[in-house]
Amino acid sequence: MSDRLTHGEWSDAVESGELLGQTCSDCGKTQGTPKAACPHCGSRALETVELPTEGVVYTETTINVPPVGVEERGYQVAVVDLGEARVMGRLSDGEVGIGDTVEVSGFTEDDDGYVAPAFEPR
Repeated sequence: MSDRLTHGEWSDAVESGELLGQTCSDCGKTQGTPKAACPHCGSRALETVELPTEGVVYTETTINVPPVGVEERGYQVAVVDLGEARVMGRLSDGEVGIGDTVEVSGFTEDDDGYVAPAFEPR
């Protein structure tokens, strides 16, 4: 994998059911989305890594007042702890709670073409 993870590469991976992140060679921290520099230490020595596609819901909320351009109401989003990193995504089942195990089940895409992973209970 390349050392510079682009948003396009990250999105392509999400669309194919994979999750990519970056690990900092200097401090060892891993993040679940592309960054130009490590948010922990500022280093630009980032290596692209594959992340697990299964994790635990760290926090979740239900969106009842959606952003402009989104018609659906009452959908659930979560930050999923993948062990090394956390990733935000959509939950496909409205009965998922904090501490539940979930796995990647696909992706969602907004009107502007931005994708996010979708998770379902395991």
